[in-house]
Amino acid sequence: MADLPPLHPATLAVRAGRHPTPLREHSEACFLTSSFTFDSAEQQAAIFAGAEKGYLYSRFTNPTVSAFEERYAALEGAEAAVATASGMAAIATTCLALLSAGERVVCAREVFGSTHLFVEQWLSRWGIAAELVPLADLAAWERALARPAKLCLVETPSNPTLAMVDLRRLCEIAHAAGALVAVDNAFATPILQRPLAHGADLVITSATKYIDGQGRVLGGVIAGSAPLVQGEIFSFLRTTGPCLSAFNAWLLLKGLETLPVRMAAHCAGATEVATWLADRTDLPAVTHPSLPSYPYRAVAARQMEGVGGLLTFDAGNLERAVRVVNGVSLFSRTANLGDTKSIISHPASTTHARLTEEARLAAGITPGLIRLSIGLEDPRDLIADLARALAM
Repeated sequence: MADLPPLHPATLAVRAGRHPTPLREHSEACFLTSSFTFDSAEQQAAIFAGAEKGYLYSRFTNPTVSAFEERYAALEGAEAAVATASGMAAIATTCLALLSAGERVVCAREVFGSTHLFVEQWLSRWGIAAELVPLADLAAWERALARPAKLCLVETPSNPTLAMVDLRRLCEIAHAAGALVAVDNAFATPILQRPLAHGADLVITSATKYIDGQGRVLGGVIAGSAPLVQGEIFSFLRTTGPCLSAFNAWLLLKGLETLPVRMAAHCAGATEVATWLADRTDLPAVTHPSLPSYPYRAVAARQMEGVGGLLTFDAGNLERAVRVVNGVSLFSRTANLGDTKSIISHPASTTHARLTEEARLAAGITPGLIRLSIGLEDPRDLIADLARALAM
C-alpha cells in the first residue's frame, strides 16, 4: 500500500499486511507448516545467510506471522514488529535481547505482577540490576537515571491501577541519559495510544488481550524501529524460540480487523459503568479516565484518543471485595482482560498475589481493589449485576 496516501487506523486494521498468494484468497492464508522447502542447496544456503529473501523455519519466519507483524506495526506507526508466544515472552525477549550483565533497567513500580517479578527477581540472576520507581513521578525517573541505565520499562495506563506517565517528558529524560524506553501498551492498544509518536523506542503488547479480544489465544508483539527490532530482538527470537504460532497469528490478524470497533464499544461501556459506580457513596475510590476525579486526566488528554475499557474500584476491604467478586453473575471470574465478555478480578489475590504486601500497597493495590474489564454486553445489565453484588 506504499502508493496510497496515509490511511486511518480502521483501514490499516483491515488492509495492512495483505499479501495474497497466487490463489488470490480474500482472507489471509494460515501457513501451518514448521518448515519451508528450497529449489536447490544453493538457494537454501543463500536464504539462511540472508543473501536472498525467503522463509526458512516457522520458529522465526512464517508468512502468517509476518502478516500479523506488518499489520500491527502499521497501526503503531512502527517500522517493524516481531511477534512472540505471549505478552510476557515479549517482555522477556525485549529485556534479554537488549540488556547485558552489569547493565541496569529502570522499571515503573506500577506494572503487571509477572513483569515486576521478572525485572526484580529474574534479571538479577544474569547480573542485570533493576530499580523500580513510581510511574508518574518524573523527578524519581531523573534520580534513577542519574546513574547509567540501558532501558526504561513502563506500562501506561498501568495494570491494574490505571496510573499514567507523561510519555513525551519521560522519553526526553531517558534519552538524555542514554536509555531506551519500552512501553507496555496492552491496556490502550494502538487504537487509543501510540507511544512511538510520543518518543518511545519500543512498544510491547500482550496480544492475548484486546488484540485477540475473544479470549482464544496467547500472543505478544514488540514494535519499533527496523534497526532495533530486526537487529538484536529478532536475533534473540531466532536463536531462543519464543515465537508466535501461525494459527495464533491468523486469529490475531482477524482480531485486528475489528479492534477499532471493539475499542469504541469497550470505552463507551466502561464509561457508563464507571459513572454509575462513581455516583455511589459506599465506595472509597473509583478509577477510570472518563471520570472528573481521574488524577491523570491531563496526561490522558494529551496522549490517548479514548478512555479505555478497564476500570477499578475499591470495595472498602478484603471481605467485601470477595463478596462482590463472588456475587456477580454476568462477569467472568478469570485473570484475562480485553475480552468480549466482561471480567472481574481481585488483583491482590491473583495477578499481583506473588508480590509482597508492601510492594502491592506501594503500587496502589489495596486489599479491597477490584478490576473490571468491560466487555461488549449491554452496560445496563452489567450495572444491575454489580448493584446486586454490592448490596450483599
